[in-house]
Amino acid sequence: MGRVYDGSMVGRSEANLRNALKTAESISPAILFIDEIDKAFAGSTGSADSDGGTSSRIFGSFLTWMQEKSSPVFVMATANRVERLPGEFLRKGRFDEIFFVDLPNSEERKEIFRIHLSKRRREISRFDLDQLVMTCEGFSGAEIEQALIAAMYEAFAQDREFTQLDIIAAIRATLPLSKTMSEQVTALRDWARQRARPAASSVAEYQRLEF
Repeated sequence: MGRVYDGSMVGRSEANLRNALKTAESISPAILFIDEIDKAFAGSTGSADSDGGTSSRIFGSFLTWMQEKSSPVFVMATANRVERLPGEFLRKGRFDEIFFVDLPNSEERKEIFRIHLSKRRREISRFDLDQLVMTCEGFSGAEIEQALIAAMYEAFAQDREFTQLDIIAAIRATLPLSKTMSEQVTALRDWARQRARPAASSVAEYQRLEF
């Protein structure tokens, strides 16, 4: 969305949005994916005081297009602070479902380790994935990857191959976001518990049985 906004002249941003949507329709069936949509539209309702109403007009045009489009364009987006988005943006018919992606569980963390180790080494049997999983509870996928990279740097600086102990040391030296921003993570989980569907299939099945 950052490439849509253009303050070089009045109306340029709106034209950029129309061109982007026209392109999506012209190549349909297609998936239109918008990353971190909360950054683009969170402050649109009060944009008259900040950008002359450009954000409000773009927001209104996008809402209208989502409601009235006839081309098979499937719209999906990610948001870190979904509670900041206007309510009319999230209603059925525009975004039919909201999924909450929580921190990875033990099985998911194991698969994350397997993926990132396989990308960097052909043989990963020398690593005890179960032990690694136990040491990184509360880590996101990105934090696991960065811990692995930090272990590689530390070992390469000593002119040797990185080991299981290097990865564990890097994990223990990392303070995950779930701890540094624990209040924010807890608030987001509380919001999602009643307003969103869990993305993890195991959690979704448990909630279905509980209901």
